[in-house]
Amino acid sequence: MVNLVCEAIIPDGPMKEVEEIENSIRTVYRKPIWNKFIKAINDYNLVENGDKIAIGISGGKDSLLLAKLFSELKKDKSRNFEFKAVSLNPGFRQSDLDNFRNNLEKLNIDCEIIDTNIWEIANEKAKDYPCFLCAKMRRGILYKKVEEFGFNKLTLGHHFDDVIETTMINMLYAGTVKTMTPKVKSTSGKLELIRPLIYVREADIIEYTKKNGIRAMNCGCTIEAGKTSSKRKEVKDLLAALEEKDPGIKQSIFNSMKNINLDYVFGYTHGNKKDNQIEDDEN
Repeated sequence: MVNLVCEAIIPDGPMKEVEEIENSIRTVYRKPIWNKFIKAINDYNLVENGDKIAIGISGGKDSLLLAKLFSELKKDKSRNFEFKAVSLNPGFRQSDLDNFRNNLEKLNIDCEIIDTNIWEIANEKAKDYPCFLCAKMRRGILYKKVEEFGFNKLTLGHHFDDVIETTMINMLYAGTVKTMTPKVKSTSGKLELIRPLIYVREADIIEYTKKNGIRAMNCGCTIEAGKTSSKRKEVKDLLAALEEKDPGIKQSIFNSMKNINLDYVFGYTHGNKKDNQIEDDEN
């Protein structure tokens, strides 16, 4: 549901009242978060009349913000859509699950929690590297459940930095030019996956989370938490160093994925299922 990089965010204080948190979205964070959220929706027609949208909630900072943004969007009476938060419990520790439920209650997020034993199965069947199997199972179960619930769209909390990091990971380690797109069909073709946070920078999400006292979960995975390094973290650190030296590099990488000149790309194929952008593997 989100990319796993386990970095705890320490809130500046206790969680603020939900009314104050909601108000901050349209005031303090109007320019860096709300306006960019609305721009993505309008640019890519992500929310349409009659949509039934499931919000994939991991319990992390990105998805909790996404749920509140949709609550605010619902106040716009000109938009006719339904939404509901849906979460997949892959086998969280009880303390993490309790914190997650506490956040949902305090933030006034109505969420359907689907209990599974994904982590147990993945660790048994792929002990050396359970992450790929875990991600595949999470996607498969979540998509199936969302379809069963009658939703036609699933919105995910991937943000601006996720797009850039995924682009670089694919180029550096997978040998392909591929990124996360704002809207894409799931494998079954029954769902559209949408990403309304693609213009929102992670730093602004972190600030919103800290200032409002939201104690968001990290990934919750004991295996990921035990890692001292990962390809995504390496790329994140590399981009941070480049951005510090030359501000604007991240935006340039982001822009490059909207400005591809096929006359200067060799090996490009169109219509080849292997190369089509269908269901990202980085979720």
